[in-house]
Amino acid sequence: MNKIRIVIAEDDLQIAEIQKRFLQRIDNVELVGVAHGLEEAEDLVDVLQPELLLLDIQFPTGTGLDLLRKMRASGSKVDVVLITAAKEVGTLRAALHGGVFDYIIKPLVFERLKETLDNYQKHLNTLQYMAQFAQSDVDNLMPRGGSTEPQEDVKLAEKRLPKGIDGLTLDTVQKVFRSDDRPLSAEEVGELIGASRTTARRYLEYLVSNEELHAEVSYGTVGRPERRYRRIDKEQEIDQ
Repeated sequence: MNKIRIVIAEDDLQIAEIQKRFLQRIDNVELVGVAHGLEEAEDLVDVLQPELLLLDIQFPTGTGLDLLRKMRASGSKVDVVLITAAKEVGTLRAALHGGVFDYIIKPLVFERLKETLDNYQKHLNTLQYMAQFAQSDVDNLMPRGGSTEPQEDVKLAEKRLPKGIDGLTLDTVQKVFRSDDRPLSAEEVGELIGASRTTARRYLEYLVSNEELHAEVSYGTVGRPERRYRRIDKEQEIDQ
């Protein structure tokens, strides 16, 4: 099994050293470069061609999201894990649009980083030995990061779900509304989870029927009605 070749991009020297020491404790990974600036990170990725980039967001000359967009536009195949203190929903949305494998919030904990790298190794192994794939294979590949325990709970609950509703995808949709309290359309949710508007709407309507989401009609600026969905705050309902 080949080692996962990793580049660290972190402007804080102390944090970069912590990440380096964490990686030294994890089997089957190889740190091939450390960059403290965006241009240096771009050069290391271009020259060394690592499988994975551990990328901070805030740099003196710009943001890691700028580098992420630039790499995606140039066709770079490197996978990215963002390690950042940024907790803004807009930043998370931009990261998801950029196709990051995982998003880890600082301060970095060893167990969380190891879990991500274990998940990434399983992801690579699945892709390496997959000649053809079914929808279930795609559904198992799409979730990124996070604890494996909730996914096990989802698998146990899948038997009770109606036809056309997959537990892992359902969990992804629920996470969107736990991190974003704005009313969202089916198209917006589809973009966030990497699915079509039709697929997203099927899950949204299921959550409405389960009284987890509330649907409201918005006429927008052009007058065309559009259903938008928001999470029902159970605690607020109880207080009322």
